[in-house]
Amino acid sequence: MEIHDAVTTGSWLKEIAVDLHDAALVIAGIVGSTVAIVHGVVTQRVMVRPVHELTAGKLPQSIRRLVAALLHFSTFNWFVSGLALLIAVYSFGREARLATCLLVGSSYLYPALGNLWATRGRHVGWVLYTVAVLLIVYGLGKHGR
Repeated sequence: MEIHDAVTTGSWLKEIAVDLHDAALVIAGIVGSTVAIVHGVVTQRVMVRPVHELTAGKLPQSIRRLVAALLHFSTFNWFVSGLALLIAVYSFGREARLATCLLVGSSYLYPALGNLWATRGRHVGWVLYTVAVLLIVYGLGKHGR
């Protein structure tokens, strides 16, 4: 396509818009995975270590390990979800991308609403995951064309 044709048909603008939808999903994945890493570090310091120390000698080691694993489940889920968004942008077909975005979006919406409710808005996690959910919704807009 010649430059004149691209300018007069507006095809270059459509290409930029498509790229913005992909970029939104990439950013959502990066936000989600980054928040997950920070969440994991904070969870380990603020919850896992104190619970481990308080239950030393009171609970079997297997239960203590299970509690730690359960406390980190959301961290793992959010991190892998962010990676899935990155992979979806570059490797998945339309249906798989939609399914991935719906699963990750719901995975991020739950902590956004939970943090907003539990902390009455005084926790940055709900803001970050709300941004990620909005980016996912925008990124899915590409499929309407």
